[in-house]
Amino acid sequence: MQQNDTRAGLWCVVPAAGRGVRFGAELPKQYVQLAGRPLLAWTLQRLAECRDIAGLMVVLAEHDAHWPGIESIGGKPVLTTIGAAERSGSVLAGLRALPDAVAPNDYVLVHDAARPCVRVDDIARLVAEGCAAGGGLLAAPVRDTLKRADEGLRVAATEPREACWRALTPQLFRRGELTAALEHAAALGIAITDEAMAMERMGHRPLLVEGADSNIKVTTPADLALAEYLLSKADR
Repeated sequence: MQQNDTRAGLWCVVPAAGRGVRFGAELPKQYVQLAGRPLLAWTLQRLAECRDIAGLMVVLAEHDAHWPGIESIGGKPVLTTIGAAERSGSVLAGLRALPDAVAPNDYVLVHDAARPCVRVDDIARLVAEGCAAGGGLLAAPVRDTLKRADEGLRVAATEPREACWRALTPQLFRRGELTAALEHAAALGIAITDEAMAMERMGHRPLLVEGADSNIKVTTPADLALAEYLLSKADR
């Protein structure tokens, strides 16, 4: 059920400028059909259902011919801007394009376009706990045994998993601090794989907020089939 009240200033940046080469489809991955709708449409709808999110900033590739021109979802504004070749550059572009009403000290969320199954209650918990902690991210404890490989792909060691977590999205940080962290990494030519990494490099210690394992990232056709199943059983 969609919740109606919003937290002023809390916008979500959705980087959707990638090509999804590993997926192997003719369309960019975010526009592949999932249960009769583009994958990106499912993701945006799920985010809009969260009462803490006031608006969505979708970061598109230049000359994106597939974006349907959505201006609002669930009564919440949807804005767009042009991204970059790398995800971190697209997130930075999205942060810079947010409305002026979003102050540097306001928190923002960043969520992968290819994660349509994120739970609304997980986002709400991230907002509540992450804001109190100065920033955080949804994550899941590693449950499998971890092996470190050598150059010949033979097991070099078994790694302890007790302190290991898989980083998920959304991730939550203050607009100004995250912008500065991404700009600093870009200036040094450092490849940033998620927002928490950029913040860690600036001395921050983001809070890990446990999220559902069903918050999968669609990377392969098999993931798409799993996402369709999970959406059919959706428990928000």
